[in-house]
Amino acid sequence: MERKPVLEVRNLDISRGNESVVRDANFTIYSGEYVGIIGPNGGGKTTLLLGILGSLKPDRGSIQILGQEQDKFRQWEKVAYVSQNAVNFDSSFPMTVREMVSLGRVGSLNLGRKLSPADWKAVDEHIQLLGLEELAEKRIGQLSGGQKQRVFVAKAMVRNPEILFLDEPIAGVDPETQEAFYKKLSDLNVAKGVTIIIVSHDLAAVFCRMSKVLCVSRDVHVSEIGEDFEPTEILRKAYGEHFHFVYHKHECKGDFHD
Repeated sequence: MERKPVLEVRNLDISRGNESVVRDANFTIYSGEYVGIIGPNGGGKTTLLLGILGSLKPDRGSIQILGQEQDKFRQWEKVAYVSQNAVNFDSSFPMTVREMVSLGRVGSLNLGRKLSPADWKAVDEHIQLLGLEELAEKRIGQLSGGQKQRVFVAKAMVRNPEILFLDEPIAGVDPETQEAFYKKLSDLNVAKGVTIIIVSHDLAAVFCRMSKVLCVSRDVHVSEIGEDFEPTEILRKAYGEHFHFVYHKHECKGDFHD
């Protein structure tokens, strides 16, 4: 069966200030892919994401989302985004996990409407899918960082988008929590068929779990991740010739050395 492109980027240049940050990016992402965006700090990962989402205007090039040019694209309800600052809010905010997730069912066109039984069914389904059942009635401020991130993924997913973008959603937590989070995203990718595009510093998770990698260091290097994938070449293009990566296949673990 022919794969359907959901994101097509051609000859894309993006600057911030007077500095060129992303240069001549060309890639296609297909429906149902689980894509990691990696690269050194300041290399342009977030800039690329914001350009795709329309928050930054490109200097040149084209972006097609779900078959439409980005500047004419109006079906943003089919695209969800979780920023790296999503969990930075007042921890005393009096809202439960279930209430927070339910906000995802309220769009800009139906603000103030009462949620239907179908809405609440979708809320509970995504709470279960993200492993949050036991936390559903807890206040958001009582959760750990990793738990909060899963809540915001559930909130983003509850309106059933076709594409989910995440920008470093699980920074600053322990390795076990990171692995559990990426496993939940894998489950979501398989169960819902949603295309997931995630900026991550966890190279082991990217190479173990994902199907494609974009390595961004001003230039964007693209590679499929298969059984015989060898990451060293693409990593050295972005991180430099000094970079050494020891990869333990099928163990979701890796050691990284400069």
